[in-house]
Amino acid sequence: MRCSLPDTVAAIGLAIGGALGLAGTFVGSDALRETLWAIDGVALVVATALLTMKYQRLGNDCVAAGFLTFLAGESLLLAGNAAGLQASVPSYAGGISLWAAGLVMVSAPNTFAIWMRLTAVVAAVLFVASVGMILWGAPLLPTSSPLPAAGYPFLVLTFVGWIWTLVRPGR
Repeated sequence: MRCSLPDTVAAIGLAIGGALGLAGTFVGSDALRETLWAIDGVALVVATALLTMKYQRLGNDCVAAGFLTFLAGESLLLAGNAAGLQASVPSYAGGISLWAAGLVMVSAPNTFAIWMRLTAVVAAVLFVASVGMILWGAPLLPTSSPLPAAGYPFLVLTFVGWIWTLVRPGR
């Protein structure tokens, strides 16, 4: 079976989001980081909107709602991006909270392979820990290490799994 146009666009959006989001975490220039994260954010909003529709049509409401929740979180992150690292922390905490909830909702049913579900849950736990630290006064920025930066590779691995699911033959 050939990959449909919406699946292809979603896969490309996830790939762009994962690559540019991760790259933005490690660049030194504020303007470059904000540019990479703006493109990453739009790509992920488009991808997760398409995935919401796909899984809703398939009757998998929990997965569809998870992608919709992730989309809401990404929108918060996108909105705070232009404010700079320090000023974006409140929208960042809200955004990664919604990312975590969305990742758990997408992973709760056995729709995806277990390794994808595990990488999503690990990312969610790391993001929740980061939010807790921010709420309790730790001076964490979106680029802080080890948290929240430790969650990003697990998120990108989850994206790789979702992309594989979208484009693999005979799905």
